This record gives sequence, structure tokens and C-alpha cells, in this order.
Amino acid sequence: MKTTTKFKLLFSSFSMLLLFVGCKNEAKTETDTTSSTATEVVEKQGQAFIEDDGSTPNVLQIAIGSPDHTTLVAAVQAAGLENALVNAGPLMVFAPTNEAFEALPEGTVGNLLKPENKDALANILKHHVTAGNYSKDFLKKFKKLGQANDQNTTVEVKGEDVYVGGAKIIASVKAGNGIVHVVDKVIIPPTEE
Repeated sequence: MKTTTKFKLLFSSFSMLLLFVGCKNEAKTETDTTSSTATEVVEKQGQAFIEDDGSTPNVLQIAIGSPDHTTLVAAVQAAGLENALVNAGPLMVFAPTNEAFEALPEGTVGNLLKPENKDALANILKHHVTAGNYSKDFLKKFKKLGQANDQNTTVEVKGEDVYVGGAKIIASVKAGNGIVHVVDKVIIPPTEE
């Protein structure tokens, strides 16, 4: 009972942090469009764009450094979620590989990357993030996880394998602000009825 309460408190804190970051980091527009550099600087504000060679990489830096996660990184950038992934956390990110995105129906990724679908894309990406820093083995104790998009996803154990939302964890990488679990599928949030 106490662990459930602590987890709910931790998840609530994480949700509030995402809400705060989302409100705080709204893009500001420049009235002077003569300089593309000035506009670029305005768009690239926040912790995600601070370079630091001395710290343990955060979850975003791990994804950026992985050749198997270029589609995920492009999606995070299109949704404007970079700053949310560099916060103190701890965060668990279930990171689909490029092949996982390629397995979606043809045209899905291209459609989601369009500016008019930014909210839908953000919802899907937030469904891949939860508060905590749990190893694959520790996740075996859970039946559900509360995701950053305020929805739950299932945790299943099949032999030694752990599946989150139907996606198999195929590798795990510790980060400075949590852990990245590499998964073999894109975790689709349940549709709201």
C-alpha cells in the first residue's frame, strides 16, 4: 500500500513537472524575421540544448547518440519535448527503435511528424515515458505503469522477457536522469472512449 502511494505521488510530481515545463517552454516568436539565426536561437532554448561533456548522458542524449533511434529523436523534436526529457527525473523512457517505427502502417510516421499533428505525436511519445528508474527485472513486479500522458500501460512477463504495452524490452541503458529501455514496438496509447 505504501509503495503504491509513493509511486502515485512520484507520478503526480512528474506529471506536474511536465505540465510546468510545457507551460514554461512555449516557443516565443520574433517579430524580426530578417535573421534565421535569431529565430533558431529562440526555438532552441532550455536545458536540452546545453552542452555538457562531463556528466552522465541524460535520456535524450542517449537517444540522440544512438543510430537506432533517429526516428524517435526526430519525433521528440517535432513534438517539442526535448526539454521534458532532460529534467532531473528520474525518468523511464521506453525507446522504440527505427525498425519499430518502420513496422507501423505506411505513412503513419510521416503523418505524425506534420505540424498539425503535434498534439497526437506528443501524446504517443508521452505514452513511452513514466516516472522512475526501474531495471527490467524490477519491472517484473508491476502489472501496470502510469505513463506521462495520464494513461496506463500493461507490464507482462513471458519467461525472462518483459513487455511494456506489448513492446518487448530488448536492452536497457542507464542515464543520468533515469533509464532508457529499448523496445521493439511503438507503444500505442489506448483510445479514449
